[in-house]
Amino acid sequence: MNPDAKIFVAGHRGLVGSALVRRLQAAGFTNLVLRTHAELDLTDERAVRAFFQSEQPEHVLLAAAKVGGIVANNSYPAEFIRDNLAIQTNVIHAAHLSGVKRLLFLGSSCIYPKLAPQPMRERDLLTGPLEPTNRPYALAKIAGIEMCWSYNRQYGTQYLAAMPTNLYGPGDNYHPTNSHVIPALLRKFHEAKLSGRDEVVVWGTGTPRREFLYSDDMADACIFLMRLPDERFRALLGSDESVTGRFEPPLVNVGVGHDVTIAELATLVAATVGYAGRTVYDLTKPDGTPRKLMDVERLAQAGWQATTPLEAGLRVAYAEFAAAYQPSTP
Repeated sequence: MNPDAKIFVAGHRGLVGSALVRRLQAAGFTNLVLRTHAELDLTDERAVRAFFQSEQPEHVLLAAAKVGGIVANNSYPAEFIRDNLAIQTNVIHAAHLSGVKRLLFLGSSCIYPKLAPQPMRERDLLTGPLEPTNRPYALAKIAGIEMCWSYNRQYGTQYLAAMPTNLYGPGDNYHPTNSHVIPALLRKFHEAKLSGRDEVVVWGTGTPRREFLYSDDMADACIFLMRLPDERFRALLGSDESVTGRFEPPLVNVGVGHDVTIAELATLVAATVGYAGRTVYDLTKPDGTPRKLMDVERLAQAGWQATTPLEAGLRVAYAEFAAAYQPSTP
């Protein structure tokens, strides 16, 4: 992937997509193809095919997705599986038809079983039941991995899936009910500080462990993977199990390799925000998966590791949120 290559970043306004654009531009990539949802609805098959036929991108970074936290996944399971299946199916197939050289499909650590051994390795895919609160989303992402794998086997494409751990950073979604844990906590503690409340209520027991990756680190990992020489890139594309007998999906975990409890995270967020009140836990609310830690050895062997400490990333994320904060309407 050369600096003058024509690159389509799908979902460039989201957390991952905006980080990809920032890092690509910083690295000297000038030929980026970007479309808003209003300009290109990726769930519309005809529109996606026409876009690829017209633009003919050389590489695709597929970061577009319908995403959300536990509340959103529980409330809109049909939309989560329908929209994500449509987006990735349309983009991957159109990429094949137009001869895209490399495609990177962005997924999520929720593809792994709820009780997968920790840390979760790429070969743990499809080895057990999923976490039910986000199973529709996870199944869509698993289908995306299988689609990349199938197109590689049948058509000789070079489509790789990168599975990030929990992400946060500039451009995150801070919706009061539909956000992930870090933006949700930043908002809660910020509003508690502004209103002078003496306590903040956090869902669950605080005991689940989570791994968090700064969004610009994730973008750096994606660009690193896409710039690998052909031989090293193809080595990550897995194998045809019917020939080799080995389960080797075209899948690479992207994370930091260590985790914290939700209670530890809440303490860090409170300190970042400057909130001095109490933190209490609502034990009637779900915890989700007990632990989600990625095994990042495959990526480390390729030559990449994260560099942004959680405390530093939280400071950047909070500064952006506080500068743009608007109170929720009743």
